Amino acid sequence: MSEAVIPLPLGPDDLGPETSPVAYEVGGPESAVAYVTLNRPEYRNAQNSVMTYSLDAAFRKAVDDPAVKVIVLRANGKHFSAGHDIGTPERDFDSYYDNVAALHWDHTDKSGADQRLARETEVYMGMCRRWREIPKPVIAQVHGACIAGGLMLAWICDFIVASDDAFFSDPVARMGIPGVEYFAHAYALGTRRAKEILFTGERFTAAQAAEWGMVNHVVPRDELATKVDSIAEKMVAMPLQGLFLSKKAVNICEDQMGLRNSMDSVFGWHHFAHSANAESGGDSLGGMDAKSMKSSATATTGSGN
Repeated sequence: MSEAVIPLPLGPDDLGPETSPVAYEVGGPESAVAYVTLNRPEYRNAQNSVMTYSLDAAFRKAVDDPAVKVIVLRANGKHFSAGHDIGTPERDFDSYYDNVAALHWDHTDKSGADQRLARETEVYMGMCRRWREIPKPVIAQVHGACIAGGLMLAWICDFIVASDDAFFSDPVARMGIPGVEYFAHAYALGTRRAKEILFTGERFTAAQAAEWGMVNHVVPRDELATKVDSIAEKMVAMPLQGLFLSKKAVNICEDQMGLRNSMDSVFGWHHFAHSANAESGGDSLGGMDAKSMKSSATATTGSGN
């Protein structure tokens, strides 16, 4: 089997729907809304490093544009995101790009736990924390599947608006791992619901997510974009300083409630689990791959999505 050609992540001036795993455009009221679109629909928008760094470039472009006041994160295709890429031909675990979110060494000449920790500190934990601090409001426009790493992308946003066909889960306990790297579960869902979704691996619906306080609004699929644009329009009418400082204030309160420290602690247990899996004679994912994870989720829920 020949190796897949992995493209380099694109810079802010190279983003486009035909060439990049992330597309970028500006529109909305007063052309003040940046639409950042996940663009690997053939792989259910699974996140490889090329997508991660291209996503960061799109966010930087939106932050640097003084005309943009609101950012919408959305996706092409049937699903928002199936999570981290653990099985496509373009998976790039061993690829290295210049660190953006964390000051760390090149992991490609390392092995085992050292390699995993260096990479995940940058592309998962570090990037999500960087994006949570974007100084402009970010709205997640979610449809279809939002699984594991997809939750991380939604959770860094300030608003989550979901279509009524959206569903969510973090099934990585099947790998023996305590949830995805950006462990905001207890804060986004509350402790009882967080334990429920982690212990069972089951999917939960957009309606449930709204009832539990994770999602702001749920609307029919054909009304999703209109609902997001109506929220963005109200934000655009606000002064940017007021938006930025209000976001900063709420994020500070969340951090004071322990989000950041809790996340650091769980990240350590996350990597203990990877190492324990590898040491037991399997691989760091506990022998699971994209196919087996999807099969186990289907068996649990009875759904064939």
